[in-house]
Amino acid sequence: MCLKNEQPYKQQRTILGVRESFDEVQEAVLTLMVDQQYSEHDLFSVRVALEEALANALLHGHSGDEEREIEVHWHVTLAHVEIQVIDQGRGYDPEAIPDPTATENLTLPSGRGLAMIRAFMTEVELNERGNHLTMIRHK
Repeated sequence: MCLKNEQPYKQQRTILGVRESFDEVQEAVLTLMVDQQYSEHDLFSVRVALEEALANALLHGHSGDEEREIEVHWHVTLAHVEIQVIDQGRGYDPEAIPDPTATENLTLPSGRGLAMIRAFMTEVELNERGNHLTMIRHK
């Protein structure tokens, strides 16, 4: 819900899992945030979370297949940024991911993305299937 004085910016884009597409989406979101005078800390947090979400969609959702599309929606207001990342993968159960901070998992090559997203965003939600991530950062 937008506050009375907010000027929301909503955009969406379907992208292929290639680095250039990721960079374009990231730049579009961050530019809107700069326009709404978000802090450097907010910009950094959203940049990291979005990068992790897109990487997870490509690497885990699509098994690295750069031809499969990833749908990204974003909404930037004076009060918050909401981003949705939807992949075409089979999904996953986030509770099944081992705790990346546990001693036995520190050397695993993956498993930190969702933890980083949760650390940098105010709210994080996955749909029941596990292929639609919604993340919100409040200003």
